[in-house]
Formats: sequence, structure tokens, C-alpha cells
Amino acid sequence: MADCEPNTHQITLDDALGVDTTGFMDLEVPEYAYMFGFLQADGHLQQGVGQKGKLPVEISIRDSGILHAFQQLTPYKTSITERTRSTNFAESHHSATWSLCALEARTKLNQLGLPYGRKSKTITPPRVPFSRRDYLRGVIDADGSVGYTSKELPFTSLTTAGTAIGAYLCFCARKITGVERLIKRNARDGIYDILYWTEAAQALGAHFRYPGCLSLQRKQTAADSLAVWARPSDMRVAPDRRRWTEPEDRALLRLNNHAAAATNSAEPRRAAPSASGVCALAKCPCPAAITDRLRDGAGTESAPAPSRARISPSRRQTA
Repeated sequence: MADCEPNTHQITLDDALGVDTTGFMDLEVPEYAYMFGFLQADGHLQQGVGQKGKLPVEISIRDSGILHAFQQLTPYKTSITERTRSTNFAESHHSATWSLCALEARTKLNQLGLPYGRKSKTITPPRVPFSRRDYLRGVIDADGSVGYTSKELPFTSLTTAGTAIGAYLCFCARKITGVERLIKRNARDGIYDILYWTEAAQALGAHFRYPGCLSLQRKQTAADSLAVWARPSDMRVAPDRRRWTEPEDRALLRLNNHAAAATNSAEPRRAAPSASGVCALAKCPCPAAITDRLRDGAGTESAPAPSRARISPSRRQTA
């Protein structure tokens, strides 16, 4: 039997608000999609002896309003408590904790993709139909930031240890803004710091946040303020850089090998592309256009110098 049974009074109250146990955590409902994203990022599903366990979410007291919203959305008995303690960031930190114990509710959340125990690197987007923008807004509200940089540039960011979550944000953000990000763990603590700024941050704010949506009030206010920013007339717009394709990467690797072989040879072989558009060096199928692009107009009398040919494709990709 569950350690915390559904509370009859709570269910009756929530039924009056249009919420029941059968619809709990239907991720096509915007509020539940947001709530699930927030719980994945900031919740900790704990398993006790037998069927005992709980799901606590602890946040700053200034954001406790969102916990009361979660309580109204949950047709099971939950509690909200407060405490003041010393942390690494403040001598006196006042926080609020929302706790859910019902086994049925915990089982549902676990099945949707909220694992027990440490989960920062293993969480993934739901594998059932869900409201994407509401889910990502929940993730960003829990583990992200919205506002202005020290140079007064609008930004939206996400700090996460989960590869799947980071990649999913980049995938969706590219569709929304056209800006591409290649995620990479930082060297300090092995997490992903994904940042969008200027017009891209504005576009994400407008897409993820809409009037009446469930969100942290302070981040909603910060996101609303991004809309008033306008690019200064003297601020340069960085052009988009085309990513290298896989065939171009393979062609570059072959040219690097040819350049190394030619450098070590007493009589370097000619590297001019043939009339058929095939690299004459070792009859390698390098498109002539790739060869010309890499040489930057350096001529065709000899193999390209290693210092010019050995260019990492990643340096040509979007930052």
C-alpha cells in the first residue's frame, strides 16, 4: 500500500478546478508539461523502504508561488514547508519545499522519465506526446536564466548536465531562431552551458512565454523585458557561417594526408584537379571545388602547404 494515500478532500477540491487523478501528468496539457520539465530539473525522486518514498522540490522562498501552483495541479496530498539554513552561497537562505509522497503519483512520474536517485545526466525529454514549449519553459525556469548581460544584451541560457536535454533545447531553438549551437561540456565541472543572446534570446522568450502561461514570475518579468531591446545601429551583425558537410570533411582529411605525404617527399607531386573534377593526387575523389576552396586561390603547381591544408573543420562551424 502507498505510504501516502490520495486525500479525499484534496481530490474533491481539485475536481472542482477541473483536475482529477486520471488526467494527472497528461503532458499535452501545458501546465503539466511545464510542471514535469521543472520537476525533471529541480525535483529529486527518492525511494525508501518498501513502497515508501517521496518527491521533494526545494527552491528559494521568493519563488514559492510556483510550488502552490503545483499543489493545486496535483490531486494527491502534498505539503509545503519552509526552512532557513546556511549554504555555500548565503549564511541565511530561506527556502520552501514541496513534497509529494503518493506511490501512484510517483510511479506515474517515474514512467514518464523522472528516475529515482541521481538523474542530472540521464534525464531525457518525454517519449509521449507533450507540449514542447511549455516543457522547455519548465526546464529553463528550473535550471536556466533569463535577462540581460553586463553589456546590456538580452540572453536566455540553460545550465544542465543532461546531454539529451541540452541537445533537445538546441534542436528546438534552431527551428525557432535559425541559430545553431554545438553543445560541449565545460572543463571545470563537466556540464553544458547553452547560451542564446540578442535577437535569438528575444525569439526564444516570445516563443516559450505567452500571456497566462505557468511560469516563475520573476523570470516571466525578465523575459517580458527582453522584447523592448533594439540592436544599436553601430552593433555589427555576425554573419551565419555555413557548416562543413561530411563529404567536405572527408575531402579535407584526404588533402591533409596528401599534404603530409608531399612534404615528406623529395619531389612533391602535382595536386592540380583534373578536367573531370577529381583530385590528381593519388587519384583521390576530392571535388575540385573543395580543393580550390581550401587553397584560397594559392595556385595548383604544388601540393597545398600543410599550414593551410590542415584546417580543422570545427573552426569553420558556427561558434
